[in-house]
Amino acid sequence: MQIAKKVEKLLKEKNISCKMTRTKDTLLASEGSKQKKIEDMKERVRIINETKPIIAVSIHQNSYTEEAIKGAQVFYYEHSKEGEKMAKQIQSALKVLDETNRREAKANDTYYLLKKTEAPTLIVECGFLSNREEAEKLSTDEYQNEAAKAIVEGIQQCIALVK
Repeated sequence: MQIAKKVEKLLKEKNISCKMTRTKDTLLASEGSKQKKIEDMKERVRIINETKPIIAVSIHQNSYTEEAIKGAQVFYYEHSKEGEKMAKQIQSALKVLDETNRREAKANDTYYLLKKTEAPTLIVECGFLSNREEAEKLSTDEYQNEAAKAIVEGIQQCIALVK
């Protein structure tokens, strides 16, 4: 959430319209819901589709069973050529965080958010919390600022592709 708020602030400073699907680290689900995660995803999709953005970016932290795995990575909907182009732009911008990161933008056809949104939607994994070194970096304000700047740089490049 901290990185997402930093991205929002930077976008607004650049006069780029930004709509957050949430502003607190809580699910978008009703209090007594038995399917909170499903309800949350449906609400996010509703907000994105209603807003009709040029691009939707969902910011996350990754994890994996092997601690050695690290690096920021961007996912896009497999059947979206526009999403693929945009994912590659943001993936390239994220290289400033770790020049040794060899991860590439990756297609996916199972993530609900990617499948159900009408706008090109990207999932940006800023790093792996399961990697001790990367988790430590991700918890610092300095690294979060760097990640936010890189994401905004990528978003600006994506907007330029559309115009």
